[in-house]
Amino acid sequence: MNLSSRIAKHFRDVHFGGNWTGSDLKGQLKDVTWQEAVTRVHDLNTIATLTYHISYYVEAVLQVLKGGQLNAKDEYSFSHPPINSKEDWDLFLDKCWINAEKFSTLIEQLPDDKLSEDFTNEKYGNYYRNLNGIIEHTHYHLGQIALIKKILREENH
Repeated sequence: MNLSSRIAKHFRDVHFGGNWTGSDLKGQLKDVTWQEAVTRVHDLNTIATLTYHISYYVEAVLQVLKGGQLNAKDEYSFSHPPINSKEDWDLFLDKCWINAEKFSTLIEQLPDDKLSEDFTNEKYGNYYRNLNGIIEHTHYHLGQIALIKKILREENH
């Protein structure tokens, strides 16, 4: 298995399961109701906001992997469309899983030598750094989601 395929597997695992932490985004979110997703705990971001934030950067890098431009701004990365129903939440999650699978597939197709090339601009470092950064970023916010979910459920029992 080449390095690009290993990175793709690592990305896929944090989204869909199989990583050594035993926690993945889809698994954490599978039983989160839309009401839980939009409920604020203290001054923390909501589960929906954190999920959107993760997805925002996946979508931005996905465009680069498709040959497009990097078009992301930190100031927009927490501003998700309203979620007012189960349907809104389910549609949003479906989009997340579709984009995650596309992302993984495109990483698998990268030749390993591409990983050492600059990612859109020298200031961002190389592809390897950015792809691993997306994985680290997902793990970081996945932990927050797990804790918020636990707090919400403890407060409601």
